[in-house]
Amino acid sequence: MVRNIALAATPARTPPVRTRRAPAWAWASLVVALLIGAPLLAVLVTAATGPGASVLHIAATTLPEMLRNSALLALLVAVMAGSAGAVSAWIVSTCEFRGRRVLEVALLLPLAMPAYLNGYVYTWLFDVAGPVQQSFRDLTGLRYGQYWVPEIRSLPGAALMLAMVLYPYVYLLCRSAFLQQSVCLLEASRTLGHGLPRTFLHVALPLARPALAAGIALALMETLADFGTVQHFGVRTFTTGIYEAWFGMDDRGAAAQLAVGLLGCVFLLLGLERLSRGGRRFHPTTTRQPPLRPVVLHGAKQAGAILACALPVVLGFAIPAGALAMLAATSGDPLDTRRFLPFAVNSLMLSGITALLAVAIAAMMAWAVRMHPSPARAFANRVASLGYALPGSVIAVGTLVPFGVFDNALDAWMRERFGVSTGLLLSGTMAALVFAYLVRFLAVALSAVESGLARLKPSFFAAARVLGRTPGQAVREVELPLARGALLTAAVLVFVDTMKELPATLIVRPFDFDTLAVRIYNLASDERLAEASTAALLIVLVGLLPVAALTRAMRRAD
Repeated sequence: MVRNIALAATPARTPPVRTRRAPAWAWASLVVALLIGAPLLAVLVTAATGPGASVLHIAATTLPEMLRNSALLALLVAVMAGSAGAVSAWIVSTCEFRGRRVLEVALLLPLAMPAYLNGYVYTWLFDVAGPVQQSFRDLTGLRYGQYWVPEIRSLPGAALMLAMVLYPYVYLLCRSAFLQQSVCLLEASRTLGHGLPRTFLHVALPLARPALAAGIALALMETLADFGTVQHFGVRTFTTGIYEAWFGMDDRGAAAQLAVGLLGCVFLLLGLERLSRGGRRFHPTTTRQPPLRPVVLHGAKQAGAILACALPVVLGFAIPAGALAMLAATSGDPLDTRRFLPFAVNSLMLSGITALLAVAIAAMMAWAVRMHPSPARAFANRVASLGYALPGSVIAVGTLVPFGVFDNALDAWMRERFGVSTGLLLSGTMAALVFAYLVRFLAVALSAVESGLARLKPSFFAAARVLGRTPGQAVREVELPLARGALLTAAVLVFVDTMKELPATLIVRPFDFDTLAVRIYNLASDERLAEASTAALLIVLVGLLPVAALTRAMRRAD
């Protein structure tokens, strides 16, 4: 999840570090860009084969429902996540009240909670046989049907689950925007008689529109890519349609055409926001500004501020994490350690391999542009970042289609020439799964590494060269140690995102190869949340690592 924050930041421009001749590894970024772009190209080529019987059936039956549900889900998440993130960011940025420093950090905690875990916990809590309704019936003596309870397994319920874990994207970006706004404009609004709410609505929020739009766009891309939550809530979207077309109908062409439709929705959202912004600019006209002086709140205003900031944390993290901890302590996974351990080992192994490869590739591409800048390499890096905009289900389809074509072609050639069948060498293997993860999360590592390199002065490299070091030695002995923090951040972000990834894992994974995320999905699908709580709690604990890194970065920036 936290990967998105790095993507929304634009690093400061620094003079490039140039060396005379580009070595072979510096050209590898072009090859990586081609490989990362291959799944998208495969989806587009497969989708261009023309509508088959499955697609015509989907178009006549479920496609209107997919379009309607996807649009409504995106709209509700945009409103709820945008409101929660922007309001909480404004309060902690401009007000001083009891507990502000704690809430300022606590508002990041829902980043550690995957949306599908939230959905599983809340459906267990509010179902007919769940603890909430059971306790209510015990207290009132009423029977089921004699009282009204909102239906949690619904489209608004799914939107609420997603918004509760996605609002931190909006919060982080808006908080940074509010802290950088012109204090003179805010004080002028206050002087003209506007209170904090009107100043927020009429001055601060319009000026923070790029940050607000970027945060909402990130949340919407996660929403359109979600599978576990909407599938558990019975909400049919493009992502569930892709999964059904691939496994239910065994039609790759239909899955690819639905994937193209999902991609069209993502790019349409981004294009509409940029088009509506027009030529307006939102930066301050001067860099000489007095520091922002927070408004001290007391009484009812202080209570309202605490409630507004604490409610998203309680709903998005405290309740689901507490429920999972209680279930894990009282019931937990019935498997013994020897049988449960493979799930954790598979998740850790895949996440570790993906994180190491992603950081190594990102470092190679970032240093290639830094030391041997060219338009081709810069463009290749941007192409390699496209994977973030692709939902996991789209990447899964784009990975299996070319891998399947290669395996079938190789098998046919080996049969014809040597009479030997090679079978499926790449499809349904760990190599295919790691490749899908790299396509999805390389943008995370690349953005973090580029941001870290942008903070290094070129004079460090030049000084090492003057002292007789080769370009490679200068990078290894000077720049690499200085960029160690950025590399570690990139590895942590990719590691955690890989642990939580569900759609790509379900589609691409080898047969009988389960991770913690798949274990949770299988158990929760059978309404066995108590047994899934152990694996879910492990994923949440791992998800706290990037939250701690973000907290430290916020403190240092402040």
